[in-house]
Amino acid sequence: MSTSESVQAVAVEHIEEHVNRDDIRSRMGMWLFLFSELLLFGGLFIMYSVYRYLHQTDFSIASKEMNTYLGTLNTVILLTSSLTMALAINAMQRGKKGLSIFLQAFTILCGAAFMINKVIEWSHEFAEGNYPGSAILAAKPKGQILYFGLYYSMVGLHGLHVLVGMTVIAFMLVFTIRGKITPDNYVKLEAAGLYWHLVDIIWIFLFPLFYLIT
Repeated sequence: MSTSESVQAVAVEHIEEHVNRDDIRSRMGMWLFLFSELLLFGGLFIMYSVYRYLHQTDFSIASKEMNTYLGTLNTVILLTSSLTMALAINAMQRGKKGLSIFLQAFTILCGAAFMINKVIEWSHEFAEGNYPGSAILAAKPKGQILYFGLYYSMVGLHGLHVLVGMTVIAFMLVFTIRGKITPDNYVKLEAAGLYWHLVDIIWIFLFPLFYLIT
């Protein structure tokens, strides 16, 4: 091997190592971000647990106002979207760009279906007067008022995360179509998938806490 070829080989090796280190840092940064999100919702879950312990009967009564059917449907939708997102990443890793594009688009549609169901559900609750600041809710016991306050705060915050996740995946979809995400460079898509999985996991906890109280 000539000197020039040796220099080129070393340069290529350094470039590959640099890319690998960047990928590792990107993944670590994403995991740290997800951990901060868990801390945020973890604090809300602790607050919920305290208030539920203090007002068990009122929380149980208030939960009967929830539409369990829509809550269950949304759970199925998010679990399906989590699967399609994982399959989209796997498809990209195997070089199946078209399949990855389809699965990413389907994941976004699942997120939209979740939000539409949530709007329908919230419209019903508002029509019943079960929202913070309403005279109907104000006349109910303190525990029920706290329940609905936590419900709108925690589920609303989760809904905001769903919208952010849909937006991020939409960007990933555009990047995939334009060839910026490839079988050799899919870290961004992987990070978007991790965020979406977190959104799904949070809902798995929210659903029984607000819809399945006995």
